[in-house]
Amino acid sequence: MTTLPPPPVTAQQLRARRRARGLLSKVLTYALLLMIAVVTVYPFYWTLITSFETTGAIYTPKLLPSGFTWSNYQAVFENAPMLRWVLNSVIICFFGVGGSVILATLAAYPLARMRFPGRDFIFYAILAVLVLPNEAGLIVNYITTVKLGLLQSVPGEYAAIVLPGLASVIGLFLLRQAYLSIPQELIEAARIDGASELTIWRRVMIPLALPTIAAFALLDFVATWNSFLWARIILNDRELYPLAAGLLELNGLFSTNTRAVAAGTVLTIIPILLIFLFAQRYFMRGIEGAVKG
Repeated sequence: MTTLPPPPVTAQQLRARRRARGLLSKVLTYALLLMIAVVTVYPFYWTLITSFETTGAIYTPKLLPSGFTWSNYQAVFENAPMLRWVLNSVIICFFGVGGSVILATLAAYPLARMRFPGRDFIFYAILAVLVLPNEAGLIVNYITTVKLGLLQSVPGEYAAIVLPGLASVIGLFLLRQAYLSIPQELIEAARIDGASELTIWRRVMIPLALPTIAAFALLDFVATWNSFLWARIILNDRELYPLAAGLLELNGLFSTNTRAVAAGTVLTIIPILLIFLFAQRYFMRGIEGAVKG
């Protein structure tokens, strides 16, 4: 008895198999993304629903709050100078982020588009600083701040918080990559027309690198807004704390009321979410341009 060969696969069957494989691939991809989203978002969701609770177990997984009240938020505003902390964070972010953007955009231009001996060595030497933890510079920064006498006045104390963070290696790297993606012909044409290097930077490079600048500004804003360690070390007056540093103060004020601490945490996160939602489009374009550069 001879075995008959299998019937030939038709083109329609091949297309059906490809569609099935494609559908299975999409299902697995979305399932993985959904799992990552749940793991990422759930801590914030837990903090949010806990901040509205009055009673119930805190440290058990849950999807809905056991009650609803604004009293935790009211307690935060009544027992802590929240508005002053918010104002401090706004001032620090305004000068800190503005200064970092200006310095990064200026410093990245010669490292990307000007020719001088040791240019690449200087760039990679600056990048090497990334391997050092931020805590490595705390002692040096503290001694420098004291020697400069910045802690003797309120403006000086604001400056003491802002100055150590002005030089951003990440910003320098992102802006250099963005400048490298700009055609050299534009720069040469501007030089032939007699434009100075500063004019080329201001009128050619800055407008074309604007998405990357916006992305860096957003990243730096998040880092500055959430920074608390340096402020806790350098400041003695709790009225001058930024919001993130004040959040640790809440942990002491409400040692028996974790829900109030959760309310303070939510208040700290809301400005970052609003700014990220507003600048999301520029952020994605900026990161994409920096990576391609």
